[in-house]
Amino acid sequence: MSALAIISETSFRDAVDFIPQGLAMFDRDLRLVAANRAYAESLGLPRHLIVDATALYDIALFLARRGDLGPGDPTFLAAQRVQTLTQSHSTVTQRQGAGGQVLEFHSSRLPDGGLIISFSDVSARVNAEEQLASVNQSLEGRVEARTADLIRLNAELEGARAKADTANRDKTRFLAAASHDLLQPLNAARLYTATLVERAGGTGLDDLANSIEQSLTAVEEIMSALLDISRIDAGAVKPANVPFQLRDLFKKLEVEFAPLARRKDLHFGVIDTTLTVQGDRAYVARILQNLVSNAIKYTKAGGRVLVGARLRGQRIRIDIIDTGIGFNKDQHALIFAEFSRLEHGARMAQGLGLGLSIVKRLVTALGLTLELESREGEGSRFSLYLPLVRVTKPAPEGAPAPREPASSLHGLRILCVDNERAILDAMEGLLGGWGCDVRSARSLKDIDKDRLLVGWLPDLVLMDYHLDQTSGLDAVEWLRHNVGGHLPAALVTADRSAAVRTLAEERNIAVVTKPVKPAGLRATITGLATQRGPMAHKDD
Repeated sequence: MSALAIISETSFRDAVDFIPQGLAMFDRDLRLVAANRAYAESLGLPRHLIVDATALYDIALFLARRGDLGPGDPTFLAAQRVQTLTQSHSTVTQRQGAGGQVLEFHSSRLPDGGLIISFSDVSARVNAEEQLASVNQSLEGRVEARTADLIRLNAELEGARAKADTANRDKTRFLAAASHDLLQPLNAARLYTATLVERAGGTGLDDLANSIEQSLTAVEEIMSALLDISRIDAGAVKPANVPFQLRDLFKKLEVEFAPLARRKDLHFGVIDTTLTVQGDRAYVARILQNLVSNAIKYTKAGGRVLVGARLRGQRIRIDIIDTGIGFNKDQHALIFAEFSRLEHGARMAQGLGLGLSIVKRLVTALGLTLELESREGEGSRFSLYLPLVRVTKPAPEGAPAPREPASSLHGLRILCVDNERAILDAMEGLLGGWGCDVRSARSLKDIDKDRLLVGWLPDLVLMDYHLDQTSGLDAVEWLRHNVGGHLPAALVTADRSAAVRTLAEERNIAVVTKPVKPAGLRATITGLATQRGPMAHKDD
């Protein structure tokens, strides 16, 4: 070996001694070739074990006898340690050193069969890992505790929600049941008052009769609003998405609100339309009724209220336009809040401020869009959007809307059935004042017992829905079976549910909701009378 090579090897050995990790090389017979200073010092090896040709087993046996390799037979532990270091091409192991430190050994086999062993003190890293594991364990414990708390809180919230839902359903059932009992006497009072208004003309009692009617109307509006809000908030709104013609709905609005507009000296116009839309007819009607009622209420005498529909792409925009008091843009959100009324509106008309709140709830429940434009002192436009339904044979654009027959109700034979005697008395007074021939009964049993149909056949029947022995729908079917399947009928009920309305429509029975409005009742009777057509009555 040249002098230069000897110097280079010596320099390399000296440099290796400065490496902080222990390093040793063994030949293919596992005898020491070279080791640095850290190898001997960190393992605490005596000088005779770090000389060339020292067997790896001898070093392991020394460490085993000293106790570095744990309890057990030193010869077995030494052999096991050598096997661990040499059994694989590369191994990584950890054990505790003589000073209690944690040593991490890396061993690698050389191409000629030799072995390189290096190790370092990893006590700091191991301590950090143990601390991190402890922190993680503590964190996991806290997470588990928080998770358990959340599960408990969620269970408590679910229980509270279930109780609230039960209470809400109980409230809804109570209001549904109570509404019938509450609206029955109100219905009788409205009928009596309507008769009084008609008969008080020119007697000096006009103002008194009209005041009573206005008070009853206010009570009806409040009760209807509270019942509507209760049903909507309880999730009882189950919309039926079906096509229907706007013409029929607009006609009902005209019949219902034209008398009120005339009393206020307003011009009320409903523009005829042949458009067909998709949606729930009953709930859409409720929205429009609230909007039209609001427009009439807050429009001064001499003003105008207009209802119409426009085609906008694939949707229909229904407009309710008035020349009323209006409001500024900052008040848009306020008018839809419960029990909220603008100051100038409160001075102009009575009310609780629930109508537009119901509109907002129904629009949301039906998934519809409502637009609003208004200027204070100039009027407002409320616009409801509904999906368009294109019909294969649209009605002619200029076709006039069907007109309410102008024929008199004089002599029309009407059978009234209601389980409340007061309502029957009031109905007889009102219909009798219109010239109708009225007979009444509280049940089908009374009809048979009093022989009402002997020598007298009704042109139409007004039937209460909640009878003591059967439903009004079944009672109508019984009458049709005995009188004739073509007998026109109207269900007069305080039940405003969509289910009852659907059942009635399936049996071709009109629906009149209590409290009965005389104008609406007269329009319904007139329409039913045209269904009956001319007939020959039997003489009594």
